[in-house]
Amino acid sequence: MKSILVFGITILCFLGVLYWAVMSGSIQVSLPRLLEGIFSGVDDEVNVIYDLRFPRIIVASLAGAALAVSGALLQAVMRNPLADASIIGISSGANFTALLAVTIFPQLFFYMPLFAFIGGLVACGLVFSLSWKGGLSPMKLILVGVAIHATFTGLSEAFNYRGSYSVTSISAATTSTLSMKTWSEANLILLYGGLAILVAMWLFHWCNLLVLDDRTTSSLGLPILRVRVIVSVVAVVLAATATAVAGVIAFLGLLIPHIGRQLIGSDYKLLLPFSAISGALLLVLADTIGRTVLAPNEIPASILMSVIGGPFLIFLLRKSGQ
Repeated sequence: MKSILVFGITILCFLGVLYWAVMSGSIQVSLPRLLEGIFSGVDDEVNVIYDLRFPRIIVASLAGAALAVSGALLQAVMRNPLADASIIGISSGANFTALLAVTIFPQLFFYMPLFAFIGGLVACGLVFSLSWKGGLSPMKLILVGVAIHATFTGLSEAFNYRGSYSVTSISAATTSTLSMKTWSEANLILLYGGLAILVAMWLFHWCNLLVLDDRTTSSLGLPILRVRVIVSVVAVVLAATATAVAGVIAFLGLLIPHIGRQLIGSDYKLLLPFSAISGALLLVLADTIGRTVLAPNEIPASILMSVIGGPFLIFLLRKSGQ
């Protein structure tokens, strides 16, 4: 009963935030006029809203959902409540390879999530290999992840520092802002991210088993290594797709699963869909606040997430230390 109530409230909040996001901005129209203009296509103001706000909201929703689900999957694989794609370097690795590949081959823009996936997979592999020593140490994993994140972030900054026009223009596609998103980018994240989210929903049983110790999991007949690889790959696809389209959004994959465990428990059958809805809600909310509170200037959603997530990470670290 509690889970149904939590899901109901979360969905209602998400729908309310979506309505606010669509209706807020320099151009404001009534809901009947908006609906009529979308179907008729003859209202210029509605067309502007449709071409500018709708792709941005879709990208924010799917990126938030993908990052939250990715964080939940990584926390199951690594048995670490502090695991998140932005903290352990997956997002920065994905961002660097996407920037590098699309700068060299700009005609392959539609395949940017593929390049981001390769970089995220390399970063994830490095974190696993460098922190594994007879098992996964939660604190060592975080420290190695921070080092991997710093390395790839430094490479991205060094690449951008070249200052050429081509690098600067392509880099706009990988900056952590949701402004000026187009329907092509919305379709991109809808294809890759949407499919990966659906696949992730089917992994709840494995995730519930992965949080157990290896000896117990093996006695249940689960091929631990293969399952870890599969779940990690899906998590990397989610994080890489969101990073390729929306940029590096920190801490979202850390915040949402932890909140979900407090509200609905640790069963991944409920935690994964809750994470998807709540992640979409949080990123759309952050983006809408960022573009309206100081209008016509904008505060990127990534900055707001860092302001919220930084203190939350400190809180979790202190709690885990206890």
